[in-house]
Amino acid sequence: MHGHRPRTPGAERSRRWFMNRALLAGGAAAVATMTGCSSGSSGAAASASGAPGGMPSGGPGGMGPGASEVKYADFVGVTTDGKVVEDLYSVHSTGVSTDAVVKAAQAFLDGLSATQRRATLFDVQADEWLAWSNVDGYEREGVRMGDLSEKQRDLGYALLGAALSADGLTQTRNIMKLNAFLGDHDGGGKETLTEGHYFFTVMGTPSTTQPWGFQYEGHHVAINYFVLGDQVVMTPTFMGSEPTSATYRGEKITLFTKETTAGLAMIRALTDAQRAKAVPASEQKAGDNLKAGAGQDNLRLAHQGLPGSDLTAAQRAKLLDLVGVYVGYLAEGHAAVRLKEVEEHLDDTYFSWLGGTEDDSAFYYRVHGPVVLIEYDAQAPLAYNTKNGGGMGGPGGTPTRQHIHTIVRTPNGGDYGVDLLRLHLENDH
Repeated sequence: MHGHRPRTPGAERSRRWFMNRALLAGGAAAVATMTGCSSGSSGAAASASGAPGGMPSGGPGGMGPGASEVKYADFVGVTTDGKVVEDLYSVHSTGVSTDAVVKAAQAFLDGLSATQRRATLFDVQADEWLAWSNVDGYEREGVRMGDLSEKQRDLGYALLGAALSADGLTQTRNIMKLNAFLGDHDGGGKETLTEGHYFFTVMGTPSTTQPWGFQYEGHHVAINYFVLGDQVVMTPTFMGSEPTSATYRGEKITLFTKETTAGLAMIRALTDAQRAKAVPASEQKAGDNLKAGAGQDNLRLAHQGLPGSDLTAAQRAKLLDLVGVYVGYLAEGHAAVRLKEVEEHLDDTYFSWLGGTEDDSAFYYRVHGPVVLIEYDAQAPLAYNTKNGGGMGGPGGTPTRQHIHTIVRTPNGGDYGVDLLRLHLENDH
């Protein structure tokens, strides 16, 4: 109705086919990866994708392999113990207009053919929200950028431009470009490792009063963008790249410099005693430490590290600066609203770190509080080896800054705007 549709049986089969293909192609290695147990084989992650040798796969940080889909009706969100902390979110006016993103979304839809619109539109509570992945060979719904006309693609980029900040749009476009670079570099994945293999879906009807949203995803990018009135939730947002620095069509692109620099500034601002709290003794930097990637929507993740309540005013400012890098990919006014929300819970927000702290170190860090979860993970290479990169990837590989994954989530039911939508339906309908 209204052009929206739930996930079809055919779509469900396509994802099951992807998982079955992973098992058939990867054998025992794929089974180990999909159950969360590392085989220790340098080629395990690549085999699990069913992709040609040397091509990217998901690994434990992606989906299908290593994770599973959660249905919308079963969504809880990231929690510390399976229990949602109540009363963290409310339906209210932020005073920041969403007119621009609503108009851009409607213009994008208006530019599609009837067939393309049917492929793009879903119900606002569709399972499709939770069906994203950072894996290149994943079966996706919606309209593919590479299949659109130039005018239609421009409307799609205009939608991203209205939703994101200038930095956010540049980051997204550069990830897409380096995805194409990887395809050229490895000589495979001629459909998936391109600038065109990214998909739009729209949930609900773009509106300044009623709930709706959109999803933009492909290899190393997943942007989930929910709108209710003038409130915006842009999580989960996954951004990654392999490589993170290369020259593509004459343009030198380097990604995640701000994320890396802000992380180092934070860890270096701590005293020795504070560092001892921030670095857990029970875990080491591995080839893949990411916890909250695709398929981890109901993840239970205990707080670890150093709480904000133990920080000085200057250190708290550095922690907010770090959060601000990620929040800053959201359009400016909405980013300010989001950062204030995080600041209100800063005492209960924890910072943890794995790995070295030198200028060239490959490391992992996490910022985790009641309303924000951020992970940065320099991972082992899967397809692009460098002189500093070690062997092929997976948890047993040697991490390198030429393969970085990041994820931002809103814990306790906030992802995909689920808690806001629940409150809206309970109180306004």
